Amino acid sequence: MKAIVQDGYGPPEVLRVEEVDRPVPGRGEVLVRVRAAGVDQGVWHLMAGLPYALRPVFGLRAPRVRIPGMDLAGLVEAVGPDVTRVRPGDEVYGSCTGSFAEYACAKEDSLAPKPAGLGFEEAATVPVSAVTALKALRESGRVRAGQSVLVLGASGGVGTYAVQLAKAFGAHVTGVCSTAKTDLVRSIGADEVVDYTAEDPVDGSRRYDLILDIAGNRPLSRLRRALTARGTLVIVGGEAGGRWIGGNERQLGALLLSPFVGQRLLPLAVMEQHHSDLETLTELIEAGAVTPVVDRTYPLAEVPDAIRHLRGGQVRGKIAIRL
Repeated sequence: MKAIVQDGYGPPEVLRVEEVDRPVPGRGEVLVRVRAAGVDQGVWHLMAGLPYALRPVFGLRAPRVRIPGMDLAGLVEAVGPDVTRVRPGDEVYGSCTGSFAEYACAKEDSLAPKPAGLGFEEAATVPVSAVTALKALRESGRVRAGQSVLVLGASGGVGTYAVQLAKAFGAHVTGVCSTAKTDLVRSIGADEVVDYTAEDPVDGSRRYDLILDIAGNRPLSRLRRALTARGTLVIVGGEAGGRWIGGNERQLGALLLSPFVGQRLLPLAVMEQHHSDLETLTELIEAGAVTPVVDRTYPLAEVPDAIRHLRGGQVRGKIAIRL
């Protein structure tokens, strides 16, 4: 089968198309014929091996898994022992390791039936980013109807889902983005949109019950002044900082400071996806409350170009890879 592979860390040029053996599903695993995959910042971090703090887990000198990619949507080709929820021919979506390939193995628990009405490319942009947004809002943020929610980074992969999910949960949502993307954030349901190039969304002139800071770099002190006295800040990733911890010092700072202040300051805990999260998203998608935003679609051979486009900072929503 054809797959994108890498033998070492580096820029997108380390990726190439290669013929590799088709994987065989083990106990509790499902072999999926991949019809589409999603691209997110996590893919870039694992490709580049940054920050260095990730390498003890994913490989010191080269990634332990040669095929990148996490999101996927496709058809069940075969199932391993003890698989009971899906069968060959089912249309599924979810996450795995190595989705940038014609076939990939995924744990049964990380897959769910593909939402009716979504194409494979749309469905493949949901799992990683939408589940991240769901967990940030519902589990870490404990969002409730009637609360005011500020989404920093509202036009990206996680952000576009966070805006829609917060609205679906009954919150009043303010989305923050650049000038060129204000129309997008307004179109997906934000009650208010702030252009961060024209005004500071955390200057303290307005306070929010819940702030989601997605891949940002604003200091905790500035974020806290935009929170209510008992408000919650959830930090989702970080794209600034040095090569060793890559901006994650804010997450560490939040954990250390939170016990001593009235506000809840939390990093988003890394949690495996579960089919129950995907089923919740499926219900919302099929009800029309959540719609994937697909910026652009690339063929498998152009994954390096897709990652360059992602890192350029102009993506609206998510990028899909078609197979």
